[in-house]
Amino acid sequence: MVGIALTYTTLGIDALQVTVECDRDGNMQQIVNIVGMPSNAVKESKDRVFAALRNSQLSYATSRYTINLAPADIKKDSSSLDLPIAVSILMNNHGVPPNGLKQIAIIGELSLDGNVRAVDGVLPIAIAAKRDGIDILIVPHENAEEAAIIDDLIVIPVTSLWETAQYLRGEATIPPAKVDRDKIFSVLNEFPLDMHDVKGQYQVKRTLEVAAAGGHNLLMIGPPGSGKTMLARRVPTILPELTLDEALEATKIHSVAGFSKDFKNGILTTRPFRSPHHTISDVALIGGGAFPKPGEVSLSHRGVLFLDELPEFKRAVLEVLRQPLEDGVVTIARATTSLTFPAEFMLIASMNPCPCGYFGANIPNHTCSCDSGAIVRYRNRISGPLLDRIDIHVEVPTVAYADLAALPSGDTSATIRARVNKAREIQHRRFEGQGIYNNSQMNSKMLRKYCVLNDQSHALMQNAIDKMGYSARVFDRILKVARTIADLEGQEKIHSDHISEAIQYRTLDRKYWN
Repeated sequence: MVGIALTYTTLGIDALQVTVECDRDGNMQQIVNIVGMPSNAVKESKDRVFAALRNSQLSYATSRYTINLAPADIKKDSSSLDLPIAVSILMNNHGVPPNGLKQIAIIGELSLDGNVRAVDGVLPIAIAAKRDGIDILIVPHENAEEAAIIDDLIVIPVTSLWETAQYLRGEATIPPAKVDRDKIFSVLNEFPLDMHDVKGQYQVKRTLEVAAAGGHNLLMIGPPGSGKTMLARRVPTILPELTLDEALEATKIHSVAGFSKDFKNGILTTRPFRSPHHTISDVALIGGGAFPKPGEVSLSHRGVLFLDELPEFKRAVLEVLRQPLEDGVVTIARATTSLTFPAEFMLIASMNPCPCGYFGANIPNHTCSCDSGAIVRYRNRISGPLLDRIDIHVEVPTVAYADLAALPSGDTSATIRARVNKAREIQHRRFEGQGIYNNSQMNSKMLRKYCVLNDQSHALMQNAIDKMGYSARVFDRILKVARTIADLEGQEKIHSDHISEAIQYRTLDRKYWN
């Protein structure tokens, strides 16, 4: 008799159904072979599985076992196969009735004493199980809430191999895991930070509002202590609320990457904010590995990627940002497979104006000590093509004492978010059915259709292009930002004042890079 159990393994950020088949030939010597392109972690599962069976007082015959993982032409790399392998062995030894496993999928890692441990990638597995018509998904107890987010799927949480066997035999009743989605989303998008806490910096806060309204990338330039990091950390508080579909999409990526333990109620409840250190490698930023995993750009999907001290990042690391910034996806190619990870994020970057940080700051006792060559080399660490892909550049000055001594003032994050939401609703209606969601994603054809300029606006643009020497890409960026400014004001057409404000967000090109 062949014991058969259904399970899943992750492939990129999606899940693939795997059939575990167990056969034994009556040999009196204990030999176990696992076939079907298992990774080393899966090959080692045989030692964990038989120790768990023995320590759970579950009987099995001493024999030669062959365990096949189908389909056999795809690599499997997950300790979540431990539990289904153990169940297939039990079925082969008549410890579990074969009819009890129809339309049931099982995942879980086993400890040597038979306890079931949490695994990564449960949400994409639950989504795939529902897609494949699976009725019941047996998961580790710690992963139950994450899987139970998916409707119309019975999620059975288990703590041990013994409990799993008892359930499959019909000798134990385990209540399905339940989550209150309404309760979860009642606290969705709650933040401990607020834009109202930032003193002064009114112009910068206006710029962040424009960036949030259109999904534009932004670079902040200013001396140390001017509040660049503090402002960046508050950007998610003014972005549109995370929808259920977006929350599931982002949670899938974090689940596969191994951040399941960070979830509250089994799902991400706020937009991701990732801030990698400047020593990060290009693989860690973009994703990859022998079994490709998402990098920081994908973990920032539907949220914010904040690169503090941008020139301190390695040049090669920054250059790999070009594809995700342009296409919203990352493609990882390997000899045996090619995987695509989503990477639609808002890039917020910050930098000092020079290596010491005080060039042009006019701060007493902090005079810039950098020579012109050092300043040029510092700024040239950021390539022109990368700068062109950043829509908005804004200078962040030192906060005056009057602002520091005053009480917090200005709009709250909730007030700013309301204006951002209104502008985003205009964009959703404008781009309905076109596959994009905000102004920053417009292509050339859309720019011609939705960014028609009057004569005065044309004159402003011509003057800026002739004097500043902007590239065609920068010209398009200015149009996109102007479109967003008009949307914030509820204007159907772009006027000269919108163009003028958008051009101001590129004037640092001349100040810092010419």
